[in-house]
Formats: sequence, structure tokens, C-alpha cells
Amino acid sequence: MEAKEEGEMVVKPLMQRERGSSSPSSLWMVVASTAVAVFGSFEFGISVGYSSPSQSGIMHDLNLSLPQYSLFGSILTIGAMIGAILSGRIADLIGRRCAMAVSDILCIIGWVSIFLTKNIMWLDLGRLSVGCGIGLLSYVVPVYIAEITPKNLRGGFAAVNQLMICCGGSLAYLLGTILTWRILAIIGTFPCFLQLLGLIFIPESPRWLAMVGKDHEFEAVLKRLRGEHSDVSQEAEEIMEFTVSLQKLPQSGMLDLFQKKYLHAVIVGVGLMVLQQFGGVNAICFYASEIFVSAGFSSGDTGMIAMAAVQIPMTTLGVLLLDRSGRRPLLMARNYISNLNPSISASGTCIGCFLVGVSFMLKGHEFSKELNTVLALAGILTYTGSFSLGMGGIPWVIMSEIFPLNMKGTAGSLVTLVSWVGSWIISYTFNFLMMWSSAGTFFIFASICGLTVLFVERLVPETKGRTLEEIQASMSLILQ
Repeated sequence: MEAKEEGEMVVKPLMQRERGSSSPSSLWMVVASTAVAVFGSFEFGISVGYSSPSQSGIMHDLNLSLPQYSLFGSILTIGAMIGAILSGRIADLIGRRCAMAVSDILCIIGWVSIFLTKNIMWLDLGRLSVGCGIGLLSYVVPVYIAEITPKNLRGGFAAVNQLMICCGGSLAYLLGTILTWRILAIIGTFPCFLQLLGLIFIPESPRWLAMVGKDHEFEAVLKRLRGEHSDVSQEAEEIMEFTVSLQKLPQSGMLDLFQKKYLHAVIVGVGLMVLQQFGGVNAICFYASEIFVSAGFSSGDTGMIAMAAVQIPMTTLGVLLLDRSGRRPLLMARNYISNLNPSISASGTCIGCFLVGVSFMLKGHEFSKELNTVLALAGILTYTGSFSLGMGGIPWVIMSEIFPLNMKGTAGSLVTLVSWVGSWIISYTFNFLMMWSSAGTFFIFASICGLTVLFVERLVPETKGRTLEEIQASMSLILQ
């Protein structure tokens, strides 16, 4: 009881205070900083989308077997696991900006290796290096954006991360239909160079500066982000109070995450990533072209172009609605029209996988080829649009919001690692699952997407319109 009362004493003043938000005229630095950060998200999308349009060219030019190409496709996620394990510590040690620079260098090295390769060893090593880079980016970009934006805009700005991932993946799909895999590898370096240039001009995260004791720089950066004429004293005081209280706690380790006060946040963060990955997203992203061919299309190009056409507008819609409808309604289907109609995100991905499964099931019973292809295309586009609207970006937004600063590095590494382990399992086993049962594979994905709706309803909190300090303090009370 005493712990609960003490926690309530911490959270109530935070809930009662109104933090000043940036005026529209002072948002330019937040916009510019976010734009530079999401070059990393664009790089993430190109890296994930690269293997689908490049499959036939790489297998032909380097004489690869299907298992060898499955290793190439999935080794990206092995590298990302390595990057994820180190991401929290690197970001806490050298700062958010320098962590992004390290990831850019790793990606550039990887793409150059892929471009120059004449054998499978350098191809796989290049893909591994790119994976390490995007594993680091997948943690640091949403965290940096969450830490620089005011609470009333944080969700929308953070969701731009997923929008740019979709844009990068869509660009890879489109360019892959007209360019060789080597040229596409060179294009993969462009976002890295642009981000390296932009990092020179944007500020460090004010919360990281406060955490490492750079108080003078912290206040200057916060004023720069909120506008020279904005009163940031109250926001600065809240951040410093929360940071000082966290610094009194002992240095965190992985086992510390499983203390009762952090357990709800860990369950939410890890659970969303597991459900996101085992819902089949990377199977569809990595092997979209082959899925369309298996479903009866003469070529995968038409389907991939259609995917690109759906992803970007649906993700844009999700960005616009995130700070209006909240995180939970976009993650699951709700029966409230004001919060969106009941065919989105987790529910939509469930329907999409089910339609693809039905398409493959009917193919086995020699039904009309036209019906099979229509069902497959409708299912993939429903899945892609629904995923882009909610499940694609919101788990990363929530991950960046729910963990306190003293645990954010360790927790971020764990959550990001879990995401990439799931991604590797699905991306490596997908071709073998399809050989086992194409219909069964997508029915399994549909079942997992259905479970996501129940998980969100029971366990995921709404974080819209609350400061990071309020969210983190309130979550520590739930299981006490």
C-alpha cells in the first residue's frame, strides 16, 4: 500500500501540471530534427524491401539455391539482433545523434559490399552489416523523436517513423522492377549520406542531455526546440525532477526489468513486438514477389506496385489520426465510429491473412484462377493497408513512451532484440512453411493477428496526450 500511495503522490502532480506546448511558429526545429531522424527510417524500409524485387536477379547472377537466398534474406535480421542488443547501451553512452551516425556508417559499408560482391560470402556479410545498422536505427529513431517532441504532437511525429519505413520499402519495390539489384544497392546508401549531413545541424535529445548531467546544454536545446520566446521552465523542471529521481536508483541491468514495477511495461513492449512479427509482416515484405507468383500471378511486379500504392496513403492516414484517435483504437478494431471503423490494423491484418489463406486453399481444389488471384491480391493489400495504419508503427511509438530513462536503454535493447528475433524466425522459415502448406501458413498468421486484438484490449494503455513522465509513473502503479 505504501508503495502505491507513494507512486500516486508522484503521478498526481504530473497529471495536474500543464506543460507548455510549442507554438506552430516554433515547431520548425522539431520538424527539421524529425526529418533528419527519419532518413534512418527510410533506410530501414529500403533494407527490408530490397530482398523481394532482387530475388530473381541475385539467384540468377550468383547461382544461389533457395536455401542460400533464404539465408541472405534472413541474415539482415541476424545483424539487426546484434544492433538491437547494443542499441540501448550505445544510445545511452554516446547519445542519440552519434548512435544514428554509427548506424549510417554500418549501412554504407554493407551496401557497398553487396554492390561489389562476386560471391555469396561478401553478399551475406554486406547484408549482415546493413542489418546491424538498421537494428540500431530501429531503436534510436523513435526514441529520439519521442524525446524531442511536445506531448500533444508526439504520437503523430513518432508515427512518421513508420511512414518513412513504408516509403523506403515502397521505393525498393518500385525501383526493383526496373533497376538491377546492384544499382538498387547503391541507392540504399543515399538516405545514410543525407542523414549524416543532417545530423551536423540538429540538436541532441534534451532528455539524454539531462540524464548525463549536461544541464546548461539541456536547457539551451529545450529552448531551441520549443522556440526562443517559449517559456520552458515548467517542462525543464519536470524533466529534471524525473531524471534526478531516476538517477538515485541503482544502475539497471536486464534482470532489473522484471521487477514488479516495470513488469507491465515489459509485457506490453515485448508482447506487441512478438505479435507484430509473428503476424507475418516480414514474410510478406521479404517475399511479396514470390507470394504473388505462387498465388497465380504471371509476375510479382504488379502486386508489388499495388502494395506500394496502398502502403503510403494508409500509413499517412495513421500518422494523421494517431494523436486524434489514440494508440489503442488504431491497434485494434473498436465499435466506436468516432475512433475509426472496425476493419483496421490487427483486425484488418487478420482478415487479410485469412483471404490469402483461402486463396491458396482454393488453388489446391482447382477453383478459378481468376478468383484465386483476386483473393490473394485483396488479402495482401488488406493486410498491407491495415498493418501500415496501426500495427506497423504504433508498437514502436509505445515502446519509446512507456519505459523510464533509467531503464530505457536496457528495455529498448530487449524489445528491439525480441522484434528482430521474431523477424528472423519468420523470414527464414517462411519459404519452408510455404512448402509445407501455403494455406496453413497464412491461417496461422491470421490467428496470431486475431490474438493481437485481445492483447491490446486487455493490456495496452492509452498514452495519447500524456507526458512521458506521466505515462511511466502511472504504468509503475498498475501491478503494485
